Amino acid sequence: MCYEVERARVSTMSPVPTPRAALPATSAISAAPARSATSASVGAPPAPVRRPALDWRVRFAALALIWGFSFLLIKVGTEAYAPFQVTLGRLLFGTAVLAAAMAVKRVALPRGARTWGHLAVAAFFLNALPFSLFAYSELTIPSTLAGICNATSPLWGMVLSVVAFSEDRPTRRRVAGLGIGFIGVLTVLGAWQGFSGLDFGGTAMALLASLSYPVGWIYLRRTLGGSGNSALSMTGAQLLLGTVQLAVVTPLFTTVPSSFPVVPLLAVVALGALGTGLAMLLQYDLVAEVGPTTAQMVTYFIPVIATVAGVTLLGEHLSWNTPVGALIVLAGAALTQSRSRSRSRSADPSHD
Repeated sequence: MCYEVERARVSTMSPVPTPRAALPATSAISAAPARSATSASVGAPPAPVRRPALDWRVRFAALALIWGFSFLLIKVGTEAYAPFQVTLGRLLFGTAVLAAAMAVKRVALPRGARTWGHLAVAAFFLNALPFSLFAYSELTIPSTLAGICNATSPLWGMVLSVVAFSEDRPTRRRVAGLGIGFIGVLTVLGAWQGFSGLDFGGTAMALLASLSYPVGWIYLRRTLGGSGNSALSMTGAQLLLGTVQLAVVTPLFTTVPSSFPVVPLLAVVALGALGTGLAMLLQYDLVAEVGPTTAQMVTYFIPVIATVAGVTLLGEHLSWNTPVGALIVLAGAALTQSRSRSRSRSADPSHD
C-alpha cells in the first residue's frame, strides 16, 4: 500500500510554486493562519499554528497496524461474502469516511470532465482492481502470503517508473534491490521445492494486485500531476468512482446474501472505514507533516503485522521460508526506493 504515499505526492503537485498550492488539503488548516496573519494589522498578534493532537509516531504506528490487519479483515469478510461484495463494502464505507472529512473541512469535489475521466481510470487501478484481486486471492491463499505479496509493489513500481519516466534512471543500487527482491519472492514461494503446495491462481492475483498500484499512481502522475486539486478532494472523488464501478459489476457476478453474519460484516465495515477511509486521512497527514520519505517507511511494517495477525488470530501455517523471504523482499524494496542523500533532501519536504 505504499502507493498511497506516491498518490499523496502526486495530488499535492501544482504548477503554481506557492506554499499554499503545494500543501495537501490536510495541511490547509495550518496554512490558513499564516495567510490571515499577513493580512492583519501590524499590532495584532499572529494566529497560533494548529498542531495535530497526536504525535506523528503514534499516527504512523496506527497506520501500520490498520493496513497490516487489512489482510486479516479481507480473509474474515470473504468467509461469508463474495469477494466483489467485500470490495464494494470496503469502498462504500471508505467513501463515507472521506465524504464526512470533506464535509467537515468544506472541501469540494474536483471539477471538469477531463479530471473525472482520469480519476475513473485511477480508481480502477488503485482501488477497484487491486481490492478485488486481493479479496479473490484470499479465497485460496493465506492472508499472510497476500500481505507479503503486497510488499512487492515497490519492486513493480521501480520497473514501471523507469519505463514511464526518463528521469527515473536505474542506478546500480536500485537494480540490485530489484534483483534481491526477486530472490525474496522466489524464497517466499519455495521455488527450490517446485512451488509445491502453492496455489498459483491465488498467488498470481495477489501479485497482480500489487502491480496494479504503481500502474495507477504512474497514470495519475502523468495525467493529473499539477492539477491544483487538493489530495482530499481527488481521493474522495476517486473512491466514489471506484464505488460506482463495483456497484455496477457486483450484481452481475453475485447474488444478494441470504444472511448477514455479524463478524464478517463488521470485518468489511472496519476494512472500509479504517483500512481505506481513515488510513488515507492518516497517510496524507503524515506526508504533509514528515514528508513522503519518512511516511513511506510504513510500507515495511505492513507484511510483518499481516503475518503476525494471520498466524496468531487465524491460525495460519507459517513455514520458515515465508518470513525469511519477506525480509529479503523488504530489503530489496528498500533499495529500489533509496536515493542519494542530496536527492532525498531536495525531494523530501520535511527537510528545510
